[in-house]
Formats: sequence, structure tokens, C-alpha cells
Amino acid sequence: MLSLLPGPLVLIISAGLTILFTALCASLILLVSLAKLLLPIPVFSRACSRLNNRFMRLWLACNALVIRLTTRIDWQVEDSTRLRKDGWYLIISNHMSWTDIVVLGHLFRDRLPVPKFFMKHELIYIPLLGLACWGLDMPFMRRYSREFLLKNPHLRGKDIETTRNACEKFRHIPTTVINFVEGTRFTEQKRDVSRSRYHHLMPPKAAGLAFTLAAMGEQFDSLINVTIRYPDNAETPFKDFLMGRVKRIQVRIEELPVNEQLIGDYFNDKQFKRGFQEWLNQRWQEKDEVLEGWQSGQAPLPVAAKSGEESKESAEANSAT
Repeated sequence: MLSLLPGPLVLIISAGLTILFTALCASLILLVSLAKLLLPIPVFSRACSRLNNRFMRLWLACNALVIRLTTRIDWQVEDSTRLRKDGWYLIISNHMSWTDIVVLGHLFRDRLPVPKFFMKHELIYIPLLGLACWGLDMPFMRRYSREFLLKNPHLRGKDIETTRNACEKFRHIPTTVINFVEGTRFTEQKRDVSRSRYHHLMPPKAAGLAFTLAAMGEQFDSLINVTIRYPDNAETPFKDFLMGRVKRIQVRIEELPVNEQLIGDYFNDKQFKRGFQEWLNQRWQEKDEVLEGWQSGQAPLPVAAKSGEESKESAEANSAT
């Protein structure tokens, strides 16, 4: 509707509506969180968490309204999954932009439990929004460089401790845990500095994901592997999104089983650690190939077809042994 207006005007309207809805929902979440903090009774705390989840779902609905008002997006989604709102799910995704959060919320808001993100610790200082995410029990992760950890070895493993505490809270209420496994947004400069083996992705960080699966793996119904691309807005997708200039978003959604291969002691079992890293690197290699196929104009193999092909190859391999 409003997408026909000049971009700067759309930016003002979309940013204004987003700030308004975020402030409203965040304020409600903070009030409930304060009550939960003052009365730390388990039954009352869980009731407050459920109420906060309703406010989070309201925020997602408001975002969907802003999207409908200010953009005309062609959603090119490959999806063969069957999901439910009363289960537990773990989503892993590549990370291109802040827009990824809006995209995931928009696609899954009526299909999955309320999402919880692993967030950078610096984001807790964003007015209202940071504290609201804290009130929603979202874990804030500190990212330390290898050099910093060598000078401060006592801080090693703090992210794992944060993950452990978050997973304990997630066990009691149906939850969707979202983990941007790369740990940072993709840019070509970051890719080159990290010496990534992938063309369109940062290297995935396995430790936090492995610990989440170790802590809650048996409770997760499945793992959802999401690939996102903004084909016409690769440089500044978030700014273009707010200005109504994003015309296409490509998304691939794949459901994977959480089996014994993914659950183990990542920190003490070297064989499991090596196998888990190989599994995750393989998923990222496939994701990179999907992104390359989109960029070159070749349609990626449909999820269902690929799953069938993998099963066929597995069966042939088994019959050969």
C-alpha cells in the first residue's frame, strides 16, 4: 500500500511504526518481568513467561502489519516442513542482516512457538528492546577473541555457561531456539579475514550449538535449517527493507532429525566433536551451494527431492557394504 511512496518517506513511516510497536510490547514485557523478578515463585514465573510470550507474538504480528503496509515482497520460499506450535524446535540459519530476525519471525510466527534468539551481549544496552529480550529469557552471549582469552583464561567457557542457564529455562515452555551459528553477520570483508572456506557464508561455530543439543536435544522435535538471501539488496538489506525497496526474499526451509549423531559430549569426546563439526560443515557446504545456485540463476534441488536422493545414496552405500 505505502510502498508506492518515496523511499525516504517509507523509511520514516516504517521506522516510526516499528519503534512505536516495539516500545509498546517491550514496556508490557518489562512490567511482567519486573513482577516475575519480585515474586520468584516457579509457578508464577512460568505464568509470567507465558504472558510475555503472548506479548512477543503480538510484536511479531505488528511487524507483519508493517511489512504488509510498507513493502510488496515476492516471498520465494521452498518449504516441505510440517511444524506445530506446541513443540520444541531448534532453528539454525545463515546471518545476512538484522532483517533476518524479521524474516524468521514473519515466516514462523503462526507455525512455531515464540522464538528465542542467542544475542550479542552488547544488544542488551539497546533502550527498551534489550531489556525486553532479557525479560523474554533470551541468552546474551559475549564473543571473545582468541587473543583476549589467552590473556583472560578465566573467561573461557562463559558462553557455554550462558547456554546452559538458558536451556534450563526453555525446558518448561514450548520454545523455538534460534541460533545464528556463524556468530556474526556475513560480509565479504569478514569472510576474507576469517579465511572462510565458503563463498557466501562465515564459518559456523559448533560449540554453542552442540551444547544446546546436549542440554535439550531429546526435547527438540526437530532441527530447522534455514537459508536466507536478499537477491536484489545484498549490500544494505536492512536499510532497503525499511525503505520498502526489498522486492524479493529467497528462503529455503529444511527439517532435520535430532538423532544420536547430534547429541554427545562435545568438550570431552574428541570423536563426537570431530563428527559433529563434520556434520555442521556439511550442512554449511550445502547451504553455500544453495546460495550459489540462487545467485547463478539455477534452481536449487527441492528439499523433498534432495532428502529422497540422500536416502537413495545411503541405501546404495549400505547395500554395497
